[in-house]
Amino acid sequence: MRIGLQIPSFTWPGGPAEIGSRLAEIVNTADEVGFYSIWVMDHFFQIRGVGPETDPMLEAYTTLGYIAAHTKRARLGAMITGVIYRYPGLLAKTATTLDILSGGRAYLGIGAAWNESESKALGVPFPSTSERFERLEEALQIVHQMWSDNDGPIHGKHYQLESTMNSPQPLSKPHPPIMVGGSGEKKTLRMVAQYADACNLFTYEGPEKISQKLDILKEHCAKLGRDYNEIERTGLWTVNLSSDGMTVAQVIEMCSSLAKVGIQHLIVNMPNVSEIVAWQAPMTQIIQEVASL
Repeated sequence: MRIGLQIPSFTWPGGPAEIGSRLAEIVNTADEVGFYSIWVMDHFFQIRGVGPETDPMLEAYTTLGYIAAHTKRARLGAMITGVIYRYPGLLAKTATTLDILSGGRAYLGIGAAWNESESKALGVPFPSTSERFERLEEALQIVHQMWSDNDGPIHGKHYQLESTMNSPQPLSKPHPPIMVGGSGEKKTLRMVAQYADACNLFTYEGPEKISQKLDILKEHCAKLGRDYNEIERTGLWTVNLSSDGMTVAQVIEMCSSLAKVGIQHLIVNMPNVSEIVAWQAPMTQIIQEVASL
């Protein structure tokens, strides 16, 4: 099993003036201890469940470019870009740029978006659920074409591109892995099977529910003629390694239970991520011990 790090909050000691230096220290340490990937959320306000919306939040791809300059090995991505936030052609170009400048380490995470209040606050149109899923599917088709030898036009229902030229092409081959976020059984997991290289599931639902979702993904793959084993199965989980939090053994046990149902890449967020001393040694041990799962 691979372990990734998600950084969903920038509310750290020192305030905004120290976010840059502290982030650099966090990601450099994460890279050195062996995290396979590093992720930030693609939100403009803080989201419920993490903190008040007035908490500091950074734009995702600017932040990923900064992280790329302070890391050498970890793959980098936004978890998850709402399809309505950026025109698909520009999103493909943005992810390509990250891939080029990071030396071929980018993921493209994309989903149908959900945060209506954030979008309305900043003047971003927030169409119906059905339209957002239509846009997601068109965006996936556009990205695939831009990351191919075909630079012709695309005339979809929602997006009109006269050319899909993308120069330079990404360093990642055949292209940066595309992660479709979400676990909706009819639409989202079908799009994973049809277009994506990775899925991302919420592990708080527990191993049994994860297993059910992956069985549904297998069914979609079978219907579409897609090899299920081509899709990287990732999960998102919170790990608290503070003195009154989880033990190394408890984290490893959970990793083992998720690996048994098919999760290959577990992406964790840590509420105390700014306290590097608290997690550096434990995460080094965890990453090494779960690598064989």
